[in-house]
Formats: sequence, C-alpha cells, structure tokens
Amino acid sequence: MVPLQQFRDGMSLLTGAVTIITTDGPAGLAGFTASAVCSVTDQPPTLLVCMNRNSYAHPFFAGNGVLCVNVLSAAQQPLSAAFADRALSMPQRFERAYWQRLQTGSPAFEDALVNFDGQIVATHEVGTHSIFYVELRDIRQRNDNAPARGLAYFNRHYHPLGVAA
Repeated sequence: MVPLQQFRDGMSLLTGAVTIITTDGPAGLAGFTASAVCSVTDQPPTLLVCMNRNSYAHPFFAGNGVLCVNVLSAAQQPLSAAFADRALSMPQRFERAYWQRLQTGSPAFEDALVNFDGQIVATHEVGTHSIFYVELRDIRQRNDNAPARGLAYFNRHYHPLGVAA
C-alpha cells in the first residue's frame, strides 16, 4: 500500500483545471472548488466529478441530483479561494459573482470560460469520495473574443494558462 503522504505529494504534481461545482434544488444551494473533474464519454456527453462524502456540501449535491461545472479563468483565482474557504457561508460565497441558470437550475457563473450543466445519472463510492457521473444537459461557452486564459492547480499553487501566461 502506498503511504498517504506519498500519494498526496504525487497527486499534487498532476495538473488540474480549477472549477467551481454548484447545485441548487430541493436540497438547497451549494458550491465548492474542485480540480477532480474529467470527461467520461461524448456519447452521451458525460463528465465525472469527485467529491468528499464528508464535505458539508455533499448532501446538497446528492439530494438535488444536478450540478454545474464552472471552469475558471486565470483572473478568477479569488473566486476559487472563496468557494474553498470553510469560514464563508454558502450565501457569502455566491454573492461574490454573478450567476445565471441553465437547464438544470444549478448556478452557472456568468464569467466562466465554460459551464457544463448536467444531471447526476450515477454515483459510485470509493474510499472517502463519491464519484458523480454527470450527463450534460447544457453547455455555455464564453464568447467575448478575449484570449482564453485558464487557471490550473499544480504543486499546491494556482498557475495561469494560455497565450498570455
């Protein structure tokens, strides 16, 4: 068995896009910062999102059965930090940005590079985490003609990506 710290140190070197995952519905409004998101298949368009079951927000996602993956740009690092800050309430997190609603009703960050809005169609539990399989219902991509500059998390730090990085 690989030692826990060795695993965590190794995973810190696996670069991930920074996202804010949001939900709203009968269970309530919630959101968190994540980099554990990836494509599963394009037929039907499906993503997976990993979430710690001990998270305060987990029951909201499980109860609502919908979510939106909001992919952040390099300039949105403060919003990522806010959604990772356990000292901030959910209303305090959401008041820091402008939101729209796409097909599922989950909050979609207006200035995200892209929003992936979908329904959780399956959940698999492994260790401490739930893996949500999310079949997409809507995708909205920012079209402001500005050069796309992504935000990545690598070696426990944020890093800008793109032409101007």
